[in-house]
Amino acid sequence: MSDFIRKNKIYILPFILAVLNILAIIFHFFIDIPFKFEIIPLVIGGFIVIKSTVLATIKKRKVTAGLLVVLALIGTTYVGEYLSGSIVSFMMIFGEFLEDLTMKKTQNAVRSLIQLVPHKCRKKIGNKFEQVSIREVRPGDIIQVIAGEKIPVDGIIQNGQATINEAAITGESMPVDKTIKDKVFVGTLNENGVIEILTQKIGNETILGQIIKTVKSAQENKGNVQKTADKFAEFFLPTILLICAITALLTKDIMRVMSILVIACPCALVLATPTAVVASVGNAAKKGVLIKGGVVIEELAKVTTICFDKTGTITNGTPEVVDLLICDDSKRNEFFNTLAIVEKNSGHPIGKSIIKYLVDKENLDLDNIPNGEFNMLFGRGVNVKLEDKIYEVSNRKIFTDLNNNTNSLSTTENSYHKQICDFLDHEEKLGRTALLVVSDGNILGCISIADTVRPYIKDTLQELKTLGIEDFIMLTGDNEYTAKAICDEVGINQFKSNLLPQEKLDYIKELQSNGKHVAMIGDGINDAPALTLANVGIAMGMTGTDIASDASDITLMSDRIDFLCETIALSKKTYSIIKQNIWVFAVCVNIIGILLSGLGFLNPIAAAIIHNASSIFVVLNSSRMLGYKYKNDTTNNNRLSLQSN
Repeated sequence: MSDFIRKNKIYILPFILAVLNILAIIFHFFIDIPFKFEIIPLVIGGFIVIKSTVLATIKKRKVTAGLLVVLALIGTTYVGEYLSGSIVSFMMIFGEFLEDLTMKKTQNAVRSLIQLVPHKCRKKIGNKFEQVSIREVRPGDIIQVIAGEKIPVDGIIQNGQATINEAAITGESMPVDKTIKDKVFVGTLNENGVIEILTQKIGNETILGQIIKTVKSAQENKGNVQKTADKFAEFFLPTILLICAITALLTKDIMRVMSILVIACPCALVLATPTAVVASVGNAAKKGVLIKGGVVIEELAKVTTICFDKTGTITNGTPEVVDLLICDDSKRNEFFNTLAIVEKNSGHPIGKSIIKYLVDKENLDLDNIPNGEFNMLFGRGVNVKLEDKIYEVSNRKIFTDLNNNTNSLSTTENSYHKQICDFLDHEEKLGRTALLVVSDGNILGCISIADTVRPYIKDTLQELKTLGIEDFIMLTGDNEYTAKAICDEVGINQFKSNLLPQEKLDYIKELQSNGKHVAMIGDGINDAPALTLANVGIAMGMTGTDIASDASDITLMSDRIDFLCETIALSKKTYSIIKQNIWVFAVCVNIIGILLSGLGFLNPIAAAIIHNASSIFVVLNSSRMLGYKYKNDTTNNNRLSLQSN
């Protein structure tokens, strides 16, 4: 029984008062009994309302709008309108119950996130793994996770490979294959494989910890609309008391005064913003988007211009092989073997991308590739000396050496020079890195490497236009050729290239001075100043740096920028609901109710019902954001498209 009461305590009091008030209405209007039954719910409800108001006043150390409710209860009791007072107290408690219910749903989302963290894990102690409490894990520990288990920490895979379901963190439904040096995150599920993880972050420092912290603190970061409501509430009490005094002097009717007191309580105004904000932040968190409070939601709803960083935002952030030129198809195997010999032991990102291509696309077995003497050629490329032969992958500066070798001129220059130069020119104009593949002085062909654009970026930009975004601008430190090529590919018609971090900052200031409401999206340390200055800073959390995430107002936990569409739609809907709450259910109802009460059209009972109904409608209106789904969900459509491809 005690467990039942503990789990359902928020329902018990409203239920009891509801039953008592129904009985009070029946006994007041339909069944004559020897005593006034409505005094019972009035005493119970009134005591709770007065107690909570006094405690809130002491805590805040200032007069609160709740004092109007207390005055209304005292006044209705004084004039013998016990049923009015009973309904006032019940509706106040019922409104708070609905607010608590909305908060509880968000808290349940937080609780479900907390439950993603396993209580125990296998920690490496000596030469074996032993099961320990998660509390005994520290950064630097090695943790083993087998198939079917949840990952207990944020870290890097040291050994093994696995298929990880990251839906709880990123909102991405498709599992991701991960292996050595890949990052993994607490609360994600190992669906297949065995991995050993080097622990980097635990507890509140993890990605999941940050999500939980953001949801919990959502109410603390109030929006501008909420600040206006709070300020309005401060002046509301003396204004209403003045109106009551004038009404009493002009009409000599204490019932009108009581009706004004009852209907004027600004409960709906106080609830208008925090209920919508908390519901929206909780909704976004479940989908892998961290929104840091009400101010951010309001600012994002007003954004007209979005500035994008290039690398890791518009592009994937890692180089890939995008094109090949093999001069003589009969030497195709020699071309790939030369690439493998040269890049096998390279630690450079370009070298790694070439090896990845050879293994994934050409099924090359690196174990059969011999090791040679590796040399870095500053400003040019790399080569390997093996069995008195030189194998090289370098830029067009290699022509200088080849032009001094008459033998190579006869075999390569005359036959393939124009074809090679055309390839190099074309790729470099696109902002790509084009390299020649040379085996012992003979050019076998060329390879082009580039940071490729995200496959869904075009659809995302189109969808953002339908959401009211007017301008898209790419800000990058890359050269003009690369910037233009990327913008042409994705459909962005404005860009600024060769920018230092301070120059990105200056450009955003310029946009803001021209009346633009600017959002900045980035993922690197160099983006942090711009993310901070923009009206809304948005970080690509999974691929980005901690500094960028900390500097931002919103973090997309997935590296899918198309999550931005639903986030902007969510903010616009939330902002619309906040304005509905304030102007329709709070201000208009109060003004009309005060006028009708002052003119004698509303008695205290009717005033109580109308006033508290407005508070209930505010909470119900806000709670819609808990289940809000963007009707044009490009995220799901794009996922399906990518899967089919």
